[in-house]
Amino acid sequence: MEMAASKPMTKIATAPAAAPRRERLGRWRVPLSIAVLCVLPWLLPSKALAVNVLIYGLYAMGYNLLFGYTGLLSFGHAALFGTGAYVTGIAIGQFGTNWFLGMLAGVIAAGLMAAAMGALSTRTRGIYFAMVTLALAQLVYYVALQASSWTGGENGLRGFTVSKVGIGPLSVDFLNPIVKYYVVLAFVALAIWTLSRILNSPFGGVVEAIRENETRAKACGYDVVRTRLLAFVLSGLFCGLAGTLSALHLAIVPLDSLGYMMSGQAVMMTMLGGVGTFFGPFIGALAFLVMEDVLSLWTAHWQLFLGAIFVALVLYMPKGIWGTGLVWFERWRGR
Repeated sequence: MEMAASKPMTKIATAPAAAPRRERLGRWRVPLSIAVLCVLPWLLPSKALAVNVLIYGLYAMGYNLLFGYTGLLSFGHAALFGTGAYVTGIAIGQFGTNWFLGMLAGVIAAGLMAAAMGALSTRTRGIYFAMVTLALAQLVYYVALQASSWTGGENGLRGFTVSKVGIGPLSVDFLNPIVKYYVVLAFVALAIWTLSRILNSPFGGVVEAIRENETRAKACGYDVVRTRLLAFVLSGLFCGLAGTLSALHLAIVPLDSLGYMMSGQAVMMTMLGGVGTFFGPFIGALAFLVMEDVLSLWTAHWQLFLGAIFVALVLYMPKGIWGTGLVWFERWRGR
């Protein structure tokens, strides 16, 4: 887990000490994140909720790579999540591939979809980029709706169930909730490690430079358009992986997985956790799903109350739950 960048402390003596401390914690962010996720199913009321936190946290993590670290607000990431889910379900249900090849096909398809969407959208800026991604995602939604012989149309994709997963003679019961959680966690842990490597690489520094000052990054000789496109594709691969895991988890792919509401959830979960923070997307996914479960038991109009809570958090905790906690921790250590 990560210490987010904070404003310099008023006392000059404390500033040099804060940077090495953040660097030390930054080196441990991957094992600490995985350790927290390992105990998560024992802290939540149901294992299914814990699996959803993993899947949607991964989805928000992929979105955060584009929004939080590159500074591109997309309203079309449902197309990437849904493409991964649909291709995995079609590969397993209609072509009879095994679970791993189905997942691989879903991730590759999501990456290709991200490349196509990114090539059309990354040359635009600001609200135009957001609107282009939304329009492209709606095109994908319409294609899936019309291709009912492949996708099931309004009823979604059904007819595939993965009961066992394994490699060679070794297999485990995927229908067991706790086994399913740790199988999904293995892929999420690999994604967390990969994201950390990306952010620690020179490419990670370039995307953050583009977010902070695109003009200066361009003046330094960086190809801004190509970098934004690569960030979009990498984000799509993470979101596609989340979609494939969702398909295996639910054994169905609803049409809503391609809808604009799914894209909105990525924005909400990222902002709830903390934009541009490493572990924030998982905190945001946890907060969103817990509030959804609790509020839906109280009222059928739970989305109204969830929206009000989201607005309040954005107004009074603009850095998100995790980001605000890191700022408070820095201030406490500074004292």
